[in-house]
Amino acid sequence: MKVRLKLTAAETHDWDNMRDMSRDCVGKRKQWLFKGIHQGPYKRFKRRLIYCSRDSPVVSPPVASGRRRESGFDLDTVCQRLELDELDSPPRSRGAAEQMGLRRDCLTETAVDGCGAVPTPSHGTISVPMPINSCDVICARGRPATGNAPEQGWTWRAADEGDANAQQEGSDEGKPGPVPFTVLDKVQGESMVKLAAPSLLNDFYTNVLDCSCDGLVALALGSSVYLWNSETQALMGSLCLNPQPGRLHRQSISSLCWSRDGRALCFGTKSGEIQLWDVEKKQTTRSLPSHFSAIGALSWKQHLLSSGSVLGRIHHLDPRAPAPLVGAAVQTEGICSLQWSPGDDWLASGSTDGLLHIWDSDIAGHTRSKQPVKTMKQPSAVKSMGWCPWQGKMIATGGGWKDGELRIWDTQSGTCVTSANTNSQICSLRWAEKKQFLVTGHGRPHHQIIRWTWEFPSLNPVQQLTGHSHRVLHLALNPDDTQVFSAGVDHRFHIWNI
Repeated sequence: MKVRLKLTAAETHDWDNMRDMSRDCVGKRKQWLFKGIHQGPYKRFKRRLIYCSRDSPVVSPPVASGRRRESGFDLDTVCQRLELDELDSPPRSRGAAEQMGLRRDCLTETAVDGCGAVPTPSHGTISVPMPINSCDVICARGRPATGNAPEQGWTWRAADEGDANAQQEGSDEGKPGPVPFTVLDKVQGESMVKLAAPSLLNDFYTNVLDCSCDGLVALALGSSVYLWNSETQALMGSLCLNPQPGRLHRQSISSLCWSRDGRALCFGTKSGEIQLWDVEKKQTTRSLPSHFSAIGALSWKQHLLSSGSVLGRIHHLDPRAPAPLVGAAVQTEGICSLQWSPGDDWLASGSTDGLLHIWDSDIAGHTRSKQPVKTMKQPSAVKSMGWCPWQGKMIATGGGWKDGELRIWDTQSGTCVTSANTNSQICSLRWAEKKQFLVTGHGRPHHQIIRWTWEFPSLNPVQQLTGHSHRVLHLALNPDDTQVFSAGVDHRFHIWNI
């Protein structure tokens, strides 16, 4: 049964007014939580956050880590991360991107104009951008800023002390697994040793294996970094993240890199944090605020550290400076590889969209206007990438499963000088400087490692190593290039004698 009411002209007008008022009320309610954030200037929002913290504790900022903060945490680190968010937040649309880009450029230019000179041991002085409104930055309880106190509880465990913990972490199902770097098999005919590498992430866009100039191998397994001496073939210990109350999952390590002198190891997590670890003191020396997304790659330039995120942001950090962020660049694609050239003249960044960008060495300032000097294109992601040590302008890249092509590029002309088809996914790539060869780690169908010789313009395979049952995600070389280290999805770490 339907009932129809006939309204007069005046009643119809009143009904329309009531409906419009209801819509306005709903719209204002939806926009209330975001008032002053998306519509107002970002500078005003940050000032309100700092002002409100004077009388009451500050809630946890949206730093993509999911953990709670105590009421007495230092706000200076948060404010610097808020500045980084201006560079690390993806735009919502093309129009919004242009408007946000203009505001960010104005913001960062103001920050660069207000930079100060910080003395450095080897470079004289460098320009360090000071935080905007730094005079208004205070701690939540009015205490002075403590500087570089680490945000996470990372502890060093010697090999004997960490065996029980390593067994517990050795299986994804929580069951006791093999201790990392336990010898599983030795194949004398192929000069190969198989070791255990439990909890290795099956993630193509991670870089968690590196060997220092002193022969120390660093391998990240889950949320821990293990150190193994390649000369004595003994496990030294691990750097582990202490469990925190209220957190169900530990943050995984997505990239790591040794400094060139082998004294410092840096590693980045999937939540965007960077930890700097001192080898001699066996302790974390600094927690560097960086990205709000997973850190895909790290690379050192003397005392400066460059990091790249999956959102396409490149940050240049000086761990010695009070404000470590000294420069930044932005690309539209996610970064899965990053490396400075042997002479520190150029920085190469590989993207998930198949673009290889070459940047100059001028890293000063935070700006979106900086553009790469050269850009090359391949059909798949540029995750496997490395500069040729004896040909400074040449760089090698490996194609993914859609491509499978090994290419060598001339970065000055932006052209591919030679290539070779491998018919398989290239997951990792390393140059051997002393013996002048190239090694690549592969996925399906054979999961092999290939050693190449390159005499311009020919690129020839000379040795094929098989033993992994799944794709070889990571490669490293010992200091004298006589051994190749490989880590695969089969949770095995192999030593190959060349």
